[in-house]
Amino acid sequence: MGLVARALEAAGVPTLCLTSAYSITASVNPPRAAFSDLPLGHTVGRPHEPEFQRDLLRRAFRAAEAMDEPGTIAPTGVAWDVNGSWKRRATPTGVETEAAESKSGARSDTRNERVDIPQYQYESDRLAAESGA
Repeated sequence: MGLVARALEAAGVPTLCLTSAYSITASVNPPRAAFSDLPLGHTVGRPHEPEFQRDLLRRAFRAAEAMDEPGTIAPTGVAWDVNGSWKRRATPTGVETEAAESKSGARSDTRNERVDIPQYQYESDRLAAESGA
């Protein structure tokens, strides 16, 4: 999403990305984004909750109005639940990581740190990628 937003901005079309994946969004550096503490796949909230969804969009647009620096990711203040229990259910270990916090104040996820070298599940995957197959 961030890569597409940058291309659209280069063509003169203003963009605002909505995200629930702070670290992924930061890595692609969109021109501007609004972060909500929601599970992946639910970027605008739960299905069939139009008031919640409208409130989230209003908050995102208000956040965008205050952005004056490219690459800003502003928090919307919207969360799936008050105590973050969805994170404990969604992580493979069942434990929420409490270590680093992003600028938005959202807790980091439990995924492995990103590295610059490709990682492959199987040796055959590595060989196929290197051969261009």
